[in-house]
Amino acid sequence: MIDLTLAQLVAILPYSRPRAATFLAPLNAAMREYGINTPARQASFLSQVGHESGSLAYVRELASGAAYEGRRDLGNTQAGDGVRFKGRGLLQVTGRANYAACGKALGLDLLAKPELLEQTINACRSAGWFWQSKGLNALADAGDQVAVTRRVNGGTNGLVERLAMFAVAKRVLA
Repeated sequence: MIDLTLAQLVAILPYSRPRAATFLAPLNAAMREYGINTPARQASFLSQVGHESGSLAYVRELASGAAYEGRRDLGNTQAGDGVRFKGRGLLQVTGRANYAACGKALGLDLLAKPELLEQTINACRSAGWFWQSKGLNALADAGDQVAVTRRVNGGTNGLVERLAMFAVAKRVLA
């Protein structure tokens, strides 16, 4: 794997310029740690991260999380879980069950301190963990960006933007 340069990151996510230098080393470390180690995988990962985080602007979901209240499919079984475990990290880990699994994998007590996913290194590592845990390297290798988007988002929200970022990333990383 060749580490992503600052120029490449800004070329892929031009609106990230104010934050790109802060995220560059943690992103590279997370990609190494989780096997996001080919241009195809990196292009797919960065396009999803770019969309989900607003080009690295957000590590916490803008919505309150109330929409996730009582969502058993997310493990939200206790009152307040929806708001407490709303999307965080660069790929917006959401729900008590995902926080528990992510915390176990990263060695963090995310159930007690969900805001730890807002720290730059943890935001990047959680994205890498999510990517690997959902088998997204295989989908990236196959070039199936629609399937990648469905696994990240649960649907195809923002698909046009994700595909545009992917096209740029493929060109920049070639």
